[in-house]
Amino acid sequence: MKYWKLAGSTAVLAILAGSGAFADVTPEEVWQNWQDMSTSAGQTVTSASAERDGDTLVVSDVAISYEKDGTSFSSTIEQIDFADNGDGTVDVTTSDSYTMALKAPAAADAGSDVPTDLKITVTQPEMVVTASGTAAALSYAFTAPTLNVKVEPGNPSAPAQGSFQADITELDGKYLVEGDGDAKKVTSDFTAKAVKLSGAGKDDTAKSDVNFSATIADLAGNSDGNFLGAAAMTDLATALKGGFAINGNISRGAMTFDLSVTEDGKPTKINGASESGDMSFVMDATHLQFGGNGKAFNLTVASADIPFPELKLGYQEAAFNVAMPVGKTGAPADFAFLTKLVGFTVSDEVWGMVDPAGSLPHDPATVVIDTKGKVTMTTDLFDEAAMAALGDAPPGELNALDVTELKASVAGAELTGAGGFTFDNTDKTTFPGVPLPTGKLDLKLTGGNTLLDKLVAMGLLPQDQAMGFKMMVSMFANSAADKDEMTSTLEFKDKGFYANGQKLQ
Repeated sequence: MKYWKLAGSTAVLAILAGSGAFADVTPEEVWQNWQDMSTSAGQTVTSASAERDGDTLVVSDVAISYEKDGTSFSSTIEQIDFADNGDGTVDVTTSDSYTMALKAPAAADAGSDVPTDLKITVTQPEMVVTASGTAAALSYAFTAPTLNVKVEPGNPSAPAQGSFQADITELDGKYLVEGDGDAKKVTSDFTAKAVKLSGAGKDDTAKSDVNFSATIADLAGNSDGNFLGAAAMTDLATALKGGFAINGNISRGAMTFDLSVTEDGKPTKINGASESGDMSFVMDATHLQFGGNGKAFNLTVASADIPFPELKLGYQEAAFNVAMPVGKTGAPADFAFLTKLVGFTVSDEVWGMVDPAGSLPHDPATVVIDTKGKVTMTTDLFDEAAMAALGDAPPGELNALDVTELKASVAGAELTGAGGFTFDNTDKTTFPGVPLPTGKLDLKLTGGNTLLDKLVAMGLLPQDQAMGFKMMVSMFANSAADKDEMTSTLEFKDKGFYANGQKLQ
């Protein structure tokens, strides 16, 4: 049996805060809280019986189900005991494991004619959960030495078979559930010492099989959100206006993975590793944000379909971030866009295909575009009818754009830049169809002429095209006399466009 011990971990806080800092909870209140959470998510919860046996509320044959648009989910827990300890705390015991069934129709829009039919087994021995608070605000803290989730085919006779398993060790976390009725506020965080993933699949008809494994260290996450009832969540735009919101972060330490695929007798093997990574997500009625970061990534591919034994690639850091308003704004609101790839490398065999003589520097490549600015939204992006009514018109107005960093380096050449602009949306005639910009962008290119000359010598670029490019660049840039370096300031001012002080429009 596993123990979800709903006990007095708040005793120290209660002593510090004084008598009555936390109200007591009863077995019936905890059981009702569980049912309310499931109902608010659109699930149906039933039990064969829920009766007191002395200090214990015994709930038998707990069945949880969900069905919508042909997708169904069901699970049964044989018995859950809610034991009243007499001091305002409750101990809950339940089975070490339970199974779930998940079924869904074939995803025709994804080109699949195979329905989903899965059996999911969750095993969590010795899990401990501690609860405190009130019936309207229950806080749970949990630990589990091990947690195992196994996914198998629900139909063993299906022609294509596959399985997946996740093993989590040293899981710790807590979550707080607040609110009455369907609307709930949920706050949570967790850590896990290690996660091991494994999977396998086989399709005799397609003559293919797949095996996958991965390990992730030091997984951690946190989130909080305001959740509405299932009926209120049918329309995202309406739900957001009604208060639905969610944000979260997840981070990890070192990760490794291995993938082997055989297609019609031809094997492909892929393995890789990464030092660390993280992701973040925010969505509410006013804005949306999604971003991530990964460091020290390396990948190796061995396959009969590539012209050399192995393909190796890697990078020091990769990152992306998108943040933007999604609803109507009465004033300019912030947005941001970042894409970053630092220290990208590929194996010498790849370089050898384009540079067999080694004429070019094989330095790691880098690309960074980091921008932010202001935009006024005139249309709710999640309102499908309003967006359709726009036609080709934009859903908002650009007010300002700052180029915090612009960088591109490859084969010994490097372009860098930074600058900023504001936009007058009352003037779209000076530059037809575009709001009038004011501001400048400073650029610097080093090693550009050297790279062009080497490309010409290698026969990868015609001489006349290289000369044409140099002449065009010279119109916009100032060249250094003693080194391969050019600088340029591109500026919009006085309703004109200037390059290094020379008006071009």
